[in-house]
Amino acid sequence: MPTSFALDLPTGPGPHAAIVGLHPADDRSKDHYLFLHLAKVLPPRGIAVARFDRRGDDIPLDEQVADVMAVVGQLESRPEIDGARIGLWGFSQGAWVAPLAASRSTRIAFLVLVASTGVSPSEQMLYGVARHVRDAGYPENAVQSVVTTRQTVDAWRRGRVPLEAAQRAVDGLAAQPWFEHAYLPRDLSRAGEWADMDFDPAPIYAQVRVPTLLFYGEDDEWSPIDASVAAWERAAERARNREVSIVRLPGTTHAPTIGGVESIDAVSPDYERALVAWVQRVTARDTSPAPRLR
Repeated sequence: MPTSFALDLPTGPGPHAAIVGLHPADDRSKDHYLFLHLAKVLPPRGIAVARFDRRGDDIPLDEQVADVMAVVGQLESRPEIDGARIGLWGFSQGAWVAPLAASRSTRIAFLVLVASTGVSPSEQMLYGVARHVRDAGYPENAVQSVVTTRQTVDAWRRGRVPLEAAQRAVDGLAAQPWFEHAYLPRDLSRAGEWADMDFDPAPIYAQVRVPTLLFYGEDDEWSPIDASVAAWERAAERARNREVSIVRLPGTTHAPTIGGVESIDAVSPDYERALVAWVQRVTARDTSPAPRLR
């Protein structure tokens, strides 16, 4: 159960709809700048925002779902909150956790997902490190060396390659200037487990039957956008969920900010407008199907 929790409430009479913020992999704080942006723009529109500190890093997705549902339970017990109108907002890793929670519980009313990845974590990292090596200006042989080394390490994590072989691959790469873009530990004997590396999100997305708003950037340095959009479109068809809306944000990348700047001041105006309008519609007490955004 999260130990640090904040609830930003509207000033008007309740009970209010609420949204819970779910974390990216690299920031476990309840004060992540995108959470604070939610707290800035949604309470004035009558929607409460719940924020909490994740218990740590590299927390398995199932444990994160349990913590999220504990927060939902806290909200349901509060008279200021309408338990039938609680949704989840997830960014990056959080956009895996949120659909997983919604696939398991009817207590989640809607989802807002930013950079929701439609491939496994291991595939996403292969995409991301290749992009980072290219973006740093290194040649294709450098890209291939990083990808091959990560594939060897992943095979070790799956129990298919001895530790010694995986460590030799890392040792060979470590002498190269592009090693920093491989996002690998130098000493694999100290590496922790990666329980969710082969988590397949597509079947989970196909179990989501609540209104879902998806934001993707114009480009993304960490996640394959086209494959992710296709995964959600297939899932929506399988689930017969006609309330899956996809918004592409010009000028943004992985985060919904202009130029990738990590700041509330850099949040895309297009993101803010679409977010506020959509959440207001799906949380209205006189609910009707939300229009699709393209």
